[in-house]
Amino acid sequence: MLDQGAGPAAPKPQDGRSGRRQGGAARLMRRKPVETLIAESGHGAGGELRRSLGLWQLTMISIGATLGTGIFVVLGEAVPDAGPAVVVSFVIAGLTALFSALSYAELAGTIPVAGSSYSYAYATMGELVAWVCGWCLLLEYGVSVAAVAVGWGQYIDELLHGTLGLGLPQALSAPPGEGGLFNVPALVVVLLAMAFLLGGAKESARANTVMVVVKIAALLLFCGIAAAGVRAGNYEPFMPLGMAGVSAAGATLFFSYIGFDAASTAGEEAKNPQRDLPRAILLSLVLVTLLYCLVAAVAVGALPWRRFEGSEAALSGVLHSVTGQGFWPAVLAFGAVVAIASVVLTVLYGQTRILFAMSRDGLVPAVFSKVDPRSGSPRANTLIVSAFCGTLAAAVPLGRLADATSIGTLFAFALVNVAVIVLRRTSPEMRRGFRVPLSPLFPLVGLGLCAWMMFSLDAVTWGVFGVWMAVGAVVYFGYGMRRSRLKTAPTPARTEE
Repeated sequence: MLDQGAGPAAPKPQDGRSGRRQGGAARLMRRKPVETLIAESGHGAGGELRRSLGLWQLTMISIGATLGTGIFVVLGEAVPDAGPAVVVSFVIAGLTALFSALSYAELAGTIPVAGSSYSYAYATMGELVAWVCGWCLLLEYGVSVAAVAVGWGQYIDELLHGTLGLGLPQALSAPPGEGGLFNVPALVVVLLAMAFLLGGAKESARANTVMVVVKIAALLLFCGIAAAGVRAGNYEPFMPLGMAGVSAAGATLFFSYIGFDAASTAGEEAKNPQRDLPRAILLSLVLVTLLYCLVAAVAVGALPWRRFEGSEAALSGVLHSVTGQGFWPAVLAFGAVVAIASVVLTVLYGQTRILFAMSRDGLVPAVFSKVDPRSGSPRANTLIVSAFCGTLAAAVPLGRLADATSIGTLFAFALVNVAVIVLRRTSPEMRRGFRVPLSPLFPLVGLGLCAWMMFSLDAVTWGVFGVWMAVGAVVYFGYGMRRSRLKTAPTPARTEE
């Protein structure tokens, strides 16, 4: 629902000394007004990001971050639970993601800044909650970049096997502890993404758009070839393990949708953020869901569902079964290589913009908010983040740490649903480019679904998450809280009443 109402008048600045006189609890709850967030978005001390992205580029950023390794490998995990009804599981997972996507769409159109859910939390729930949200996002984006980059080498290896009959040496294609010395392909794909990002948001968006088109074409090609092997009998029984199996598969498949929020990190580089950000988020989710359902329907129709058990390359297995040759699986491997590169590019982009917003607020060092005047991008930020993620991917066995990205993402989604409800109560007159229908019901449903999925994760994942939060607390109380701009500068801070 579009809303073109006028925004509220900006509040009068308060004396910065009042923020310094606040007690400890009040400092933790201090909020940055939406008007201040928006006003600062184009006047950072380190420079201004360049507005160059339209609806098409923003949509491609979200699709690029979402449509990746999931669809190329996830069927092997989900089909044994759901059978042919895995298509229904994709719809359930998509609907689950939709509730949070609606909340993201409203806030992205209302608070069009680079910080995504971190900034939304800062404006509604206070600095401590914002820090926790931002710290979760650093885990989500940073570790997922590294984890996805590790998978890139595996598909490069498959592509080389299918085309040249060659393979990468184990020592140079896996990190220590996993049979290798240094994962060179993982480092290479991060450095390639870094090179595009250093050229600026517009150039990065162009490269990502090309990669998104290629990977969509690869999946549509899969559907066209595999359709020749579809047999009606493969859809029977449609729900062999009942609704419980369909629900279990849906919970697994939910994480194939993570990434739709990537466009919200481009709030300061969108030409018309109030209009285009909500549309990009929702459009990308719809397009990805339709593509997932189409691919799943063709795959289970071309290969009996029991043969998916334990398959890590389900789509390649389907093509082998239908064509009896290795050429088309090699083409699909090329699509996977491009898909992963696109995910690395867009997620790395989001990581740098989250840090940019946190740096501008003083919660992390100022180097992360310095903008290169020639490219209009945070150059030092990009170099530091790329070096960290590349080293993590190439030299560190991630293990269960990668699973913690799921819980961090769900926590950030949950906070966004809460932020919609809070902002509706505190600033009902504010201009919103999009409104969540049936609020607060839909945001509450989104919050409940995120909580349910968080508590369905295992104890080890919660343990890793707890350690990460403890480290974040040390960093915040030792650095961020002391250097926050709401403490050191005369900015109009709000506190909870």
